[in-house]
Amino acid sequence: EEIIFWSTDEAKFITLSDAFSTGSSIMPQKKNPDIAELIRGKVGRTTGHLMSMLVTLKGLPLAYNKDLQEDKEGLFDSVRTVKGSLRIFEGMLDTMTVNTDRLNKTVHQDFLNATELADYLVAKDVPFRTAHEIVGKIVYECIQQGIYLLDVPLARYQELNTNIDQDVYDYLKPENCLSRRKSYGSTGQDAVRHQLNVAKKVLNNDTL
Repeated sequence: EEIIFWSTDEAKFITLSDAFSTGSSIMPQKKNPDIAELIRGKVGRTTGHLMSMLVTLKGLPLAYNKDLQEDKEGLFDSVRTVKGSLRIFEGMLDTMTVNTDRLNKTVHQDFLNATELADYLVAKDVPFRTAHEIVGKIVYECIQQGIYLLDVPLARYQELNTNIDQDVYDYLKPENCLSRRKSYGSTGQDAVRHQLNVAKKVLNNDTL
């Protein structure tokens, strides 16, 4: 679903290869993310097999019963479906283009750093309840004016709270917001790289 959304004109986060897309039968400008849509549909098939087995098990008493031979068809089909989907998905990911300029522009045009501003105020000894109220007011004003937190003049920030200094702009930069996320499993760059390395080791050891 994320691949499908990311490839839309509204997002433009990625561009899928023509080898894993098709044109529309009616709209000449459209590029359909067929592989992602087909694999998304396969989830209904494999989930259906799971539900079929659960219903079969629900009606059984203790010990083996002949009903259990019904597990083979669903299991084998699920394994074939998942393995095939993974192979095709790998090719789709290997050939897609990540539109980094678009992504960079997008992260600067939202309010994901609003919580960071509240944390900034808390670090300046402002109670969180007060910080929450201040940030909510600033975000509302930004929405009304069509700007973002990094666009707010320092004078306006200081009208709302004198604890806000020039360093707030560096604090609110998206890359700095991420760099402060250092706990295990967090969204910080180092933490994400660590999880990627763990995943690669697991896959290389064939432990899945």
